[in-house]
Amino acid sequence: MVRRGQRFSAVSGTFYRAVNPEHHEAALSGSRTPGRYSPPNAPALYLSSSVEGVKAAMIAHRDARTPQLHVIEVEVRAERILDLRDDAACRAAGVKLTDAIAAWQQVLADGGEPRPWAVRRRLDSLGTHGVIDPSRQRPGLWHLALFQWNGPGYPTVRLSC
Repeated sequence: MVRRGQRFSAVSGTFYRAVNPEHHEAALSGSRTPGRYSPPNAPALYLSSSVEGVKAAMIAHRDARTPQLHVIEVEVRAERILDLRDDAACRAAGVKLTDAIAAWQQVLADGGEPRPWAVRRRLDSLGTHGVIDPSRQRPGLWHLALFQWNGPGYPTVRLSC
């Protein structure tokens, strides 16, 4: 469920995450390597609003070395989330969707700084706890990337039973 405010939204409900079974115990620790919204030393917890969203997201992250991943369910309650699908909220936050969804993997491989990292810095400066990120692989699907979680005043996440 997404409840929109003037600039930020609140989300709650069941989300999904693909994890390597070898790292299941750390499934809620967030990213271990740099990602779209996670520069080094700034992990993000990447979740999808549906199992289909997980499958779509993994298209860009599979290679011959990718182990068989398991999809887990995660219960989330979060506020101060920027919905990148909301043009007015993006303008109010001073971010551009085109920067948030810009290609990042090759830029990083070439030694550059991906544009989504600047979006993350801007949102961190506003006290944003994460973003609703539209799927680039399957329009209509969306993901949730949390920048902080399970601390005082931050979103709460827990594995579903």
